[in-house]
Amino acid sequence: MQPHSDLFKDTLALVKRALAEDIGRGDLTTLACLEPFPLKGKVIAKADGRLSGIEPFMMAFEIVDSANVVGFLKKSGDSFKCGDDIAVIEGFNQTILTSERVALNFLSHLSGVASLTGKFVKKVTEAGYPNCQIVDTRKTIPGLRRLQKAAVLHGGGANHRLGLYDMLLIKDNHIAAAGSIARAVELMREYFKSPEFNLQFEMKEEDVQIEMEVTNESQMKEALACGIKRLLLDNQSLESLQKLVQSARQLDSSVKLEASGGVTLENVAAIAATGVDFISIGALTHSAPAIDFSLEVMESQ
Repeated sequence: MQPHSDLFKDTLALVKRALAEDIGRGDLTTLACLEPFPLKGKVIAKADGRLSGIEPFMMAFEIVDSANVVGFLKKSGDSFKCGDDIAVIEGFNQTILTSERVALNFLSHLSGVASLTGKFVKKVTEAGYPNCQIVDTRKTIPGLRRLQKAAVLHGGGANHRLGLYDMLLIKDNHIAAAGSIARAVELMREYFKSPEFNLQFEMKEEDVQIEMEVTNESQMKEALACGIKRLLLDNQSLESLQKLVQSARQLDSSVKLEASGGVTLENVAAIAATGVDFISIGALTHSAPAIDFSLEVMESQ
């Protein structure tokens, strides 16, 4: 993570807020019960998984005490087994114990996101559909989006749009509010020609990725007729999804198709088998089980 990147700055601010929330006026137990002595500890995985969250983990220890040194034994995206040593920490007992919970919270949650993503990717790859990408959504924990989306990448998945500002996705409510697919696209084209578009987003029309949600064949045909090159097929049964994919490919072999809604580890391979290019899964970020880690003291003077 580059020190001047947006992700670095967002993560640093987030970790500082998390530490302030946890420590408050100070770590009462540690200050009352311990004299400061050098300490060395290690982080051990308590379950199998995929690693993510290294940067906020390290930041938590370094913000509390710059003398703390964290060394990871694995890289972001690496797989690990229950019982594996993940990292070694050297510093002082008081500040290491004060930083511990916030650091582990980030590591546990983000490794959970990476691990769940990895399971979905493995399912479609082993079923013979390695080119079908598992992608995330905007169903993220507020404030954690950038880190969660980085964790999806660590799990072998891909990112959908980061927010409302970096991609145009015309969904069912937009179509209903505009009156029709054709009208929504007409208004979109007009907006792209306005000075407000370029001034606010600093983009050109050709730089904007456009996707439209369709629910049936009639909408699909209308969207393709309007020149839309990526379609979101949401909440379809396997049978209807298969029919829409076949019809779309016949009308435009270059169209990109995304399936979403009700995706599980049990049905993701069957969804990939319909021929879609992407499968978006909100559960990657909003429902990923945390991976348990523990910090164990190795040496204390």
